[in-house]
Amino acid sequence: MPQKSTSTAYFVRSTSMDCPKCKSSHHVKDGIVRGKQRYKCKDCQYRYTVVRKSDVKPPEIRRLALEMYLEGLGFRSIGRILKISYGTVYLWVKEWSTNISFPRRETPMEITKLEKMLAYIESKKVTNRHYGLMLIDLDDNISLLSIT
Repeated sequence: MPQKSTSTAYFVRSTSMDCPKCKSSHHVKDGIVRGKQRYKCKDCQYRYTVVRKSDVKPPEIRRLALEMYLEGLGFRSIGRILKISYGTVYLWVKEWSTNISFPRRETPMEITKLEKMLAYIESKKVTNRHYGLMLIDLDDNISLLSIT
């Protein structure tokens, strides 16, 4: 008659829950203390509670997530690839964007009049005849829509 294996129901084999005293991985559940699972080591009879692992990601993962975002990947796809929450990726990008200082232009930009821009665009050869062009001049409150 085959013997039933009851050890799989009681043993939890994981390196993160090894006994802190003897480093053994043979342990059983031994109740709950303050909402955390308590374990008993089968080798030295020591009772312990697993220390919750830190959710802090290494700086390399953060840098990689930011690089992936700058390459055009979305928050969810970055989260799936790096196996982290997409909300975490969003918060990293948001924090990075508030801390970065963009270079300032030392010389003022030249403002081209609307007529010059329209003449330049119309002078270009267009292979696709179904396009629209919307030009807005906020200073003079002029808007122009050109459809060809």
